[in-house]
Amino acid sequence: MASWSEFAADEPRLADGIRVLLQQYGPGFGYLATVRADGGPRVHPVSPVITDEGLFCFIIDSPKRRDLERDGRYALHSFPSEESDDEAYVAGHAWPVADPGRVARLAQSARAEPQVDWRLFEFTVDVAMLTRREQHVTGVPGVTPGRPAVRVWLDPQTPPAPAAPVAVPQTRPARRSRDVQCTAA
Repeated sequence: MASWSEFAADEPRLADGIRVLLQQYGPGFGYLATVRADGGPRVHPVSPVITDEGLFCFIIDSPKRRDLERDGRYALHSFPSEESDDEAYVAGHAWPVADPGRVARLAQSARAEPQVDWRLFEFTVDVAMLTRREQHVTGVPGVTPGRPAVRVWLDPQTPPAPAAPVAVPQTRPARRSRDVQCTAA
């Protein structure tokens, strides 16, 4: 698992392209996908913070924070641009930052409200992807006009995930239901 800084040192142009898309509206803005306790996905808007030290996010007490505390796997996708269909994606693991000095320094630089119940997480980078959808790309070797240009970086230190056998159920699983009680306000 590479830090953002290690990734950026290895692929500076790719890291800069991703940073530009995540910060296209000023402060960082993107969608964070986490893993729910039942294994399903959960998606939330977040404001990632990219510094020379790494890729971070201040996460308030919420289902997404509990997801990260329980299972640190994440995926972060840039918010759609108004000017293009370009997109950025980063995935890896999130870890709570325990160093109080580092937390204070990043909180001050990102203007994180001290009264809010947030926790700072650092996001490592296992995979990074940048997709550019240029409308009129011509003369670039390997790029077909009208087709997106995709650049992918995989952390060379991350071992590949073991291939799990895929089982296809022969019958449709029964639906699980739960009782929901509504009360008048």
